[in-house]
Amino acid sequence: MAGLIAGALRRRNGGEPAARTGRTAPFAGFEWLIAGRYLRARRRGGGVSVVAFFSVLGIALGVATLIIVLSVMNGFRSELLSKIVGINGHVFVTPIDKLFTDYEDLTDRLSKVAGVRSAIPLVEGQAFASSPYGGSGVLVRGVRGADLEKIAAIAGNLRGGTLAGFDDGAGVAIGRRLADSLGLQAGDNITLSTPKGATTPFGTAPRTKTYPVKAIFEIGMTEFDSTFVFMPLAEAQPFFNREGDVSLIEIYVDNPDAVAEMREPLEMAAERPVLLTDWRQRNRTFFGALEVERNVMFLILSLIVVVATLNIVSGLILLVRDKSSDIAILRTMGATPGTVMRVFLINGALIGIVGTLAGLALGVVLTLNIKGIQRVLFPGAWDPTVRFLAEIPAEMNPTEVTVVVVTSFLLCLVATLYPSWRAARLDPVQALRYG
Repeated sequence: MAGLIAGALRRRNGGEPAARTGRTAPFAGFEWLIAGRYLRARRRGGGVSVVAFFSVLGIALGVATLIIVLSVMNGFRSELLSKIVGINGHVFVTPIDKLFTDYEDLTDRLSKVAGVRSAIPLVEGQAFASSPYGGSGVLVRGVRGADLEKIAAIAGNLRGGTLAGFDDGAGVAIGRRLADSLGLQAGDNITLSTPKGATTPFGTAPRTKTYPVKAIFEIGMTEFDSTFVFMPLAEAQPFFNREGDVSLIEIYVDNPDAVAEMREPLEMAAERPVLLTDWRQRNRTFFGALEVERNVMFLILSLIVVVATLNIVSGLILLVRDKSSDIAILRTMGATPGTVMRVFLINGALIGIVGTLAGLALGVVLTLNIKGIQRVLFPGAWDPTVRFLAEIPAEMNPTEVTVVVVTSFLLCLVATLYPSWRAARLDPVQALRYG
């Protein structure tokens, strides 16, 4: 090794002894050469190389785990947001002083506001759905056929039947899981019962009516596919005793995250007192819990990377002890403390770069193929009735991936500072005498 060091120093100085020449620029080629040789296995330094290998492995697993978990959490939020908001609208308009008997004019005014994609009047009520094969509680929504076709979550996910002529007949559209639980297909009959029926001298009598199943949809979220029933608005109004008015108006906007900016224009367009609520208010607890869980998972999983960087510290300390004689020779041949420190900084940086890039590649590959991995390795482990969604979602955020990669590399760089400082302070005389 001494010959290698001497040769490197001579090449650095153009063949002249180090003591007779000026200093070279930091991170010169010979520093990289020495750092690379230190990372390779030798009979004496094999233990150091093993520690370096496990440091790289730990960093790679930590970075990959962070990328996968954050991507899955983002996928959950995105999928739930698209499904919950996609079927429920972004802003909800309800009356304050009087019923929405003017809902057609009001809907027309609201739909003309800049940034509004569509405004849909609804009659909403709870009912009990039954068939010869079972029964279940449902949420019935009365909607016009043209408006139902604007809801992409429904119109774009039909699994049977059609929405053509929805307003003409008395048919209904139901979710696939509801259809499966009741043993129904498109064209079969479903019976709906509501306690809010006709008013008689003896009280309110329940109303029960049978409707043909005109269409079956599948949103992909169990809660919705087993609960929602869509009925023509003209049929839902008498069914729920709402002749001539609607329960609320749902508004779909172009940018769901900017609903706060839409409140004032919508209130002005309504031209009457109305109560406006948005999807964030209705789902605040749910999405707040998801955000807290995501942040906590990031902090916990970051400890994996921290533990891996501690391996770098121990590995470099072992390397400094193992190479104390080489360090002393470097110093006696003219290498400055800064040169020695940079050699070990390069060692730690190489471990961090290799581990981080390996973790990045592993995390991206597994994230992009996570649904296929689920189907092959865990075909029956994902129960959509418990987890709402039918598959594991994943959505990588380039900004978050960049933060993970940069954070990992900075932690690795910080971990090299103490061992490098110790190497730079090593006394050549003591090292040669006792090393």
